[in-house]
Amino acid sequence: MVPNGAASVSERSGGTTESRGHGARSPAEPLGGSRCYPAIVGSNLKLFLRLFAQPAAAMSDILDRGSLLFAGVAVVCVSLLFDWNAPSGTGLGIVTPLLTLAAVYVPGVLVLSTLLGRLGSLRVAFQRDYAPLLTCTAMAWAAVTLPVAVLVGVLPVYPLIAIGWLSRSYLAVLVFFAVRTLFGMGDSAAVGVVLLSWLPLLLARLLIGPLGSLPSLVASPLFLILAIYYLRSDFAQLGEGLRRRQSLRRMLEAAALNPHDGEAQYQIGLIQQSRRRYSEAMARFQAAVAIDPGETDAHFQLGRIALAQQRFADALACFETVLAQDEKHSQSEIRRELGAVYMALGRPEDARREFEIYVERRPYDPQGLYNYGRALEELGNRDAAREAFQRAVEAARTAPRYMRRVVAAWSRLAQRQARKMESPAGPG
Repeated sequence: MVPNGAASVSERSGGTTESRGHGARSPAEPLGGSRCYPAIVGSNLKLFLRLFAQPAAAMSDILDRGSLLFAGVAVVCVSLLFDWNAPSGTGLGIVTPLLTLAAVYVPGVLVLSTLLGRLGSLRVAFQRDYAPLLTCTAMAWAAVTLPVAVLVGVLPVYPLIAIGWLSRSYLAVLVFFAVRTLFGMGDSAAVGVVLLSWLPLLLARLLIGPLGSLPSLVASPLFLILAIYYLRSDFAQLGEGLRRRQSLRRMLEAAALNPHDGEAQYQIGLIQQSRRRYSEAMARFQAAVAIDPGETDAHFQLGRIALAQQRFADALACFETVLAQDEKHSQSEIRRELGAVYMALGRPEDARREFEIYVERRPYDPQGLYNYGRALEELGNRDAAREAFQRAVEAARTAPRYMRRVVAAWSRLAQRQARKMESPAGPG
């Protein structure tokens, strides 16, 4: 549906499809194809300063337009400023912070995010997300350390310590937004990643002693120059994930300039939705619907956002539109979502009808079975509700290995609800 060979990120197929048009150009790129470096520096400076006022939006824009080179240079410059102003013997080292972020902290955060956020293969996550995460984290570190670097030679010790702790706390906030935006994980998982992110630093600190002078050797300019020279192709591959992400976004933005291309608007909306920027996602989905009222996917995502925001009347309108266009949309998940809206509106009989259709079509979905049981319980059909909860637990137990973490929460809810029904204090 994307004309002129523009890009499309296909959620329907579960994959990513990219095609490059002839003549599609980012608005930030000048004619002739050459990069305008002053414009790139100015854009990144704005993103850098925006971290203090709008951290969540800034992290999202860094993923779209941020420069890994700018972020690395910013860390080195702030480190140099700190060492220049700090008393002798208390400096950070010009390249030590950047090496620590690149070799210890960011890989550690990536591992934690993969485990807590259930991102799948660590190797794939590393290839795809290392450079974007390093860019966001380096920008964040430079931003929070800059005030300390300016004041280190001016303020007394105790006020400086207090500012240092404040900067570390704000760094944790920025890393939280970076992790949540990049991986699209929930708040609790992102908080867990941030709280555990000191572990890689502690492990590295414990290894410094046995390694002797090796860390100092690695941080030496000569070693870095040789490493960059001989490993430049590997370093280029590390940045490929960020370049692909930004190229895809530029092509989608170029395609969205076509007033008749609702698909491009929808794909950009999916990106914003995955980053939890729901206002921007809704605007894109609404634009897609305005261009093509038959864009069923956009109606469906608008309904999901409305349901998550507890705007049940809006969610109902969106889902009813989807049902009228395709009553088996998204492998019949429209039935499950519509049933959830009916439950929220206090219409358990309507919810039971939708969930019953859904579990007939997808009898091994723990979420659908749990919701079906809740509707039956509300209607007073305790035996059927208990059976639905047992089926939900069994479906989660026999789910494919890669799905078990995802469905485990529904299994726990079903077990809890079944125990509650068996308790004398339960409903009925």
